[in-house]
Amino acid sequence: MTLANPIDSLTLDFLAWIHAGQRSRDDVLSAWRSSCPRLTVWEDALAERLVQVEPTGRVALTERGRARMFVP
Repeated sequence: MTLANPIDSLTLDFLAWIHAGQRSRDDVLSAWRSSCPRLTVWEDALAERLVQVEPTGRVALTERGRARMFVP
């Protein structure tokens, strides 16, 4: 798969990181939040509904996020 945009690669890295283990919202914000307006991986993943914050505070992939991650 060829990625048209380096941000797409970061999004896939982010989704893989979420998939690899249980991550709290605080973990995600600590590792992925950015003040750069061009690097909004966490915010974009939320807006695109690739991840969701569960009532427990855990961040999990959505069906859409899993599909994006595992596209052949």
